[in-house]
Amino acid sequence: MSRHFLALLLLLAVSAPAATPEVHRDLFYTEAKDPLQALDVYSPPEGKDHPVIVWIHGGGWKKGDKAGLQQKPQAFVDKGFVFVSVNYRFVPAVTVQGMMGDLAKALRWVRDHAAEHRGDPGRLVIMGHSAGAHLAALLCTDDRYLKAAGVPMNCLKGCVPLDVSAYDIPKRLKDGGDTPATSYTSVFGTTEAEQREVSPYYFVAGGKAIPPFLLLHVASRDSTRVQAHWLAEKLRASGIAARVVAAEGKTHGTISTDLGGPDDPPTLELWKFLREVTGRP
Repeated sequence: MSRHFLALLLLLAVSAPAATPEVHRDLFYTEAKDPLQALDVYSPPEGKDHPVIVWIHGGGWKKGDKAGLQQKPQAFVDKGFVFVSVNYRFVPAVTVQGMMGDLAKALRWVRDHAAEHRGDPGRLVIMGHSAGAHLAALLCTDDRYLKAAGVPMNCLKGCVPLDVSAYDIPKRLKDGGDTPATSYTSVFGTTEAEQREVSPYYFVAGGKAIPPFLLLHVASRDSTRVQAHWLAEKLRASGIAARVVAAEGKTHGTISTDLGGPDDPPTLELWKFLREVTGRP
């Protein structure tokens, strides 16, 4: 075989288009048929038993949509993951506990239907950005919601929250930061008891099958840096693996919109973490 022919084969391999994900949109995970209780699934076109990424969008617990994904679905499918993006209801229509109930039901749907979309129901990784990062962390630490939905915690293989300062809400309000206090009290309540009930920090404990955490935060945001390290220290003290990565040169928006890019440093850390907890990529 000539060197020219080998070079041509290499060129074709490098320039070959990525596999197009198999997409199923607006799948309802409750009987209510509510668009805010629906999810989209992006699957590799071949194979089976792929690990599943469950993505929770941000929006201040008051808005947002599962469709705002940029390059994430293609990037994750290319790496051999099923990617699921979830909608959920918002304040003031529901409380944070209501949102958590929605997300737990969504995970039950994912567990029940993963194999239909070439996914492995026993290898789920929960991710989220901003408000979605808080909800992802709470879902992976406060096991009451998954228990109520009939989902075992041991199917969660990892949690990756992106840039939120609400892991310990009472501490966040005492420390101050770049987000007005009313943005938190209007969602989480005004008393410390109410705020603790929806703070992931207070539910961290050994023996609960809490998965390993990769906490990504914008390097220049002091409030998210402090909260990420605060939660990581509690996780490690409870025997749970936790790593914190500061995203240099990012904003609160671009840490999410750039995720999945080929040379994006937080994405490279993410692939390393996913390899450790799921065996892929």
